[in-house]
Amino acid sequence: MAIRTWAWAVFLLLALLSSSSSCRAAEAPSPQVSADADLAAIDDAHRTGYHFQPPKNWINDPNGVMYYKGVYHLFYQYNPKGAVWGNIVWAHAVSTDLVDWVMLPPAIYPTAPFDVNGCWSGSATVLPDGTPVIMYTGIDGENRQVQNVAYPKDLSDPYLREWVKPDYNPVIAPGPGMNATAFRDPTTSWQGPDGLWRLVIGTKDNHRGLAMLYRSRDFKRWAPAGRALHSGDTGMWECPDFYPVNSPGVGGGGGGTKHVLKVSLDLTRFEYYTFGEYDQATDTYVPDAALADGNDGLRYDYGNFYASKTFLDTAKQRRILWGWANESDSTADDLRKGWAGVQAVPRKVWLAPDGKQLVQWPVVEIESLRGNHVNVTDTLVKAGQHFEVSGLASPAQADVEASFQVMDLDKAEPFDPAWRAADAQTVCAARGAEAKGGVGPFGLWVLASDDLKERTAVFFRVFKGGDGGKHVVLMCNDPSMSSHADNLYKPTFAGFVDVDVAQTRGKIPLRTLIDHSVVESFGAHGKTCILSRVYPTKAIGDEARLYVFNNGESDVKVTHLNAYEIRSVKITADVKQNT
Repeated sequence: MAIRTWAWAVFLLLALLSSSSSCRAAEAPSPQVSADADLAAIDDAHRTGYHFQPPKNWINDPNGVMYYKGVYHLFYQYNPKGAVWGNIVWAHAVSTDLVDWVMLPPAIYPTAPFDVNGCWSGSATVLPDGTPVIMYTGIDGENRQVQNVAYPKDLSDPYLREWVKPDYNPVIAPGPGMNATAFRDPTTSWQGPDGLWRLVIGTKDNHRGLAMLYRSRDFKRWAPAGRALHSGDTGMWECPDFYPVNSPGVGGGGGGTKHVLKVSLDLTRFEYYTFGEYDQATDTYVPDAALADGNDGLRYDYGNFYASKTFLDTAKQRRILWGWANESDSTADDLRKGWAGVQAVPRKVWLAPDGKQLVQWPVVEIESLRGNHVNVTDTLVKAGQHFEVSGLASPAQADVEASFQVMDLDKAEPFDPAWRAADAQTVCAARGAEAKGGVGPFGLWVLASDDLKERTAVFFRVFKGGDGGKHVVLMCNDPSMSSHADNLYKPTFAGFVDVDVAQTRGKIPLRTLIDHSVVESFGAHGKTCILSRVYPTKAIGDEARLYVFNNGESDVKVTHLNAYEIRSVKITADVKQNT
């Protein structure tokens, strides 16, 4: 359960200062701001067209994602009373294609002593007989975090509109010596060969994050295992996820199954994962020795992406990842807009063929939204040059797939030894989009204004002198020039890309999804992913532009680029509303 603490504090302050309901306190902007028609128009222009978000109010973690009787279900944390965190319920939307959505009434909301103070994050499990069951964190009357179950009222309803919470809740409570205010976010359950169900809950012991394992025979009575599934000296572990992936059998082996453990770090607001061997007989998990763990480990996304959740899509035998992108503007901006938070596009996730990392790619259904497109092939971009990719009605809502080829890798700068202990974000902050280099920065300027005074850079930079003589490839999202607006958080996000450019003849592919206030990029066919939130004031709607640029000494060739207009998804109300 990801909590925007400072936003919650503002919400409480507003509630205390107002004699009206908390809903009115949360939604009431100042008269000066609300009277500004220009700001209102810009706010509307920042709403996404094809990233999921409800019509209004605050959202955060995706919950209970699953596939049931031909329908995809997305539950998510939602405040029905305002655009800041608080009053949390499980909102519910359904889709048959992961593109267009039907909004349903909230599925789970506080009704009982075991969740009177909130219904926080959790997961869904489909039992062997086909019955879905939700396990979620409730905040009880003593403000303890406890785990509860809920079942559909009508299994014949593919939309699963109504859910029932048994009186025997909670089914898991924090035991003696456990931190009852940091005990949340149960994973999807799995059944071992001994017939016992298992799940993991995130918690902490002082500064040590823990993935606590619990077992049950009947989904009613759960007991803790003798030890944690895994732990790390990284602070609270939120929103754990644990699931199997197929191993490709690198080096001539026969392959097999790896297990992925993902945790969301409350301290850094980033997510890290490992994969390795899970012994079902002993319930032990050992990450692969070659992988870094904790703060130095691999990440799904090196940008604004948190509280993620996966599920197995049994219709197409693929694992799908959902993740939440928070706002990067101020709480006052969110209150004025009346909305906050979006979900990243659903991504297919799998283990890379070389067995070194996970790979992600937007689900193929997103491509059904593509319309008119522009194609660029074999275009040389010399040092210091840029050109506009014209022909799209609105590059503010687009899907761009490109491949860049470095023409002279010998011009790559040496990788500074001082950076070896630094993360990619630190390196990119030191060598951003405006810092001219040998090979790069080169890539895209998206959501750019005509005068280029507003632009967000998505780019690569290549260094020489990496481990084993391999080039180091850096991928960055640099929004430092993205907006003239004040009070914005504009970090430069970055990740290293595991691609041997000497073997690819200098070629690096890039896909970038542009959606008004979201820039979601996938480097090297999904090996490195970065999502940024940006809020341009001029480069909005039809005024947005798309460019290719090269600020390096080496020429770069755009071997191909396809930029597609993307239609907005349909988000409609349920035709059968509950009474």
